[in-house]
Amino acid sequence: MSNHIYLSKLSLINFKNYQQADVSLSPDINCFIGPNGAGKTNILDAIYYLSMCKSYLNPIDSQNILFDENFFVIQSTWNNDDTVYCGVKKGQKKVFKKNKVTYEKLADHIGLFPSVMISPYDRNLILEGSEVRRKWMDGIISQFDRQFLHDLIKYGKVLSQRNALLKNMGSYGFFDQESISVWNEQLIEYGNNIHAARKKIVDDFIPIFQKYYQWLSNNNEEVSLTYRSQLFDSSFEDLLAGATRNDQRKQYTTVGTHKDDFIFTIKGHPIKKFGSQGQQKSYLIALKLAQYEWLLTQLNRKPVLLLDDIFDKLDNGRVERLMQMVSDQDFGQVLITDTDKERIDTIFKNNQIEYKAFEIEENTVVESTLKTTV
Repeated sequence: MSNHIYLSKLSLINFKNYQQADVSLSPDINCFIGPNGAGKTNILDAIYYLSMCKSYLNPIDSQNILFDENFFVIQSTWNNDDTVYCGVKKGQKKVFKKNKVTYEKLADHIGLFPSVMISPYDRNLILEGSEVRRKWMDGIISQFDRQFLHDLIKYGKVLSQRNALLKNMGSYGFFDQESISVWNEQLIEYGNNIHAARKKIVDDFIPIFQKYYQWLSNNNEEVSLTYRSQLFDSSFEDLLAGATRNDQRKQYTTVGTHKDDFIFTIKGHPIKKFGSQGQQKSYLIALKLAQYEWLLTQLNRKPVLLLDDIFDKLDNGRVERLMQMVSDQDFGQVLITDTDKERIDTIFKNNQIEYKAFEIEENTVVESTLKTTV
């Protein structure tokens, strides 16, 4: 597979608001223009599906089916050669195929067609709880480390079993340490592996992220991210031993790598409380651009960059810098959504960037009459 992977054709049936849509894409920059609620983001989400086997916006597959239908299909051609198929039918198992061969495990697909989405919904990384940040970081590692993804899936299953056992014991009013110990051993094995992988990426990721933040914000505010884990202070064995009574009382597992968090800071303070809106936006975009560079380095292929409605949220200076970066550094294929046709045209003309434009109206996608060259 070449270093520059790109989506050449995308076909949707009953996906979100689209009964049917067929799009032929440029290997470089593509812009989707239309009013809010027209379904621009859904095009990007379909591409994210093809990359990560799930929606960026709604993890419940059946809820991404067009209203009153009972299935959706996303089909695609990459580099005019490889085909990827995703099919979801209510009440049935999700089907993924590459070149017409069905995957037995979806995990085998992750990382083959990488993508990075930058979206207004990324604010949840700052505003929501630790689970959102863990999932984001785990999603990065999973694309290049199959063993990590395996350990993550196993850890989740063992954790569920251990919690079910604790609940069962609680309802019957007894506690059996021997039964719990069986699950402890597996939890420790997978948890230690997960912790080591997260620690390694954070150490290497921080300087890349800081580079992009300085570039975007054009100043020298100190930003960082810190990996917080109970496993830095104690071994997993000791943590579980110390939490026995608490687990018994609460009837679930109160310690472990499922409690890890990533702390986002500016000038040493949490960006959630101390960062302005502009600083928070720059922080999130810098995180995602660092994610892009990290995946490119690890996979030796350029992810597809999905920029959802970000011009609305940035001042002109940041927009210009971002577009310069996208064109100067050759980010491979880029898909952009925006509500303002004139803004798109002006930004790209100012930066002398060629692009292909599409307009979305009434749940249909049409190639725009906008000039696609500068």
